[in-house]
Amino acid sequence: MFKINISTKDGKTFKIESDNEGLIGKKIGESFNGRDISNDLQGYEFEIKGTSDKAGFAGVKDLKGPNLRKVLLTKGKFLHKVKNKGVRKKKTLRGNEISLSTVQINTIVSKEGSKKLEEIFKKESPTQ
Repeated sequence: MFKINISTKDGKTFKIESDNEGLIGKKIGESFNGRDISNDLQGYEFEIKGTSDKAGFAGVKDLKGPNLRKVLLTKGKFLHKVKNKGVRKKKTLRGNEISLSTVQINTIVSKEGSKKLEEIFKKESPTQ
């Protein structure tokens, strides 16, 4: 079961859950058709921007494969608080490939379909 967050260019986010295993093997940065997650999203195309697994470890675009890895980081995207200049810290991160361990997939709309997302997800109000 994947929890998929769909973000639009105007800042709205819609959430959908999907059991479709067609996303397994896709990588961060790749695009896929909306029909892969729901028939209602036919005509849409989404780009994968990020993932996280069942333990909350983030997927990193630069790490190949679906496995967990311990990576030595300096201050930057995945290491924010650093006491002194030059400090490095080892953190556990997941690779860029979607696997069965992946729970959440963050996407952005790269091509819109015929129906608006507001009409498709009219039951839920979008998160801003």
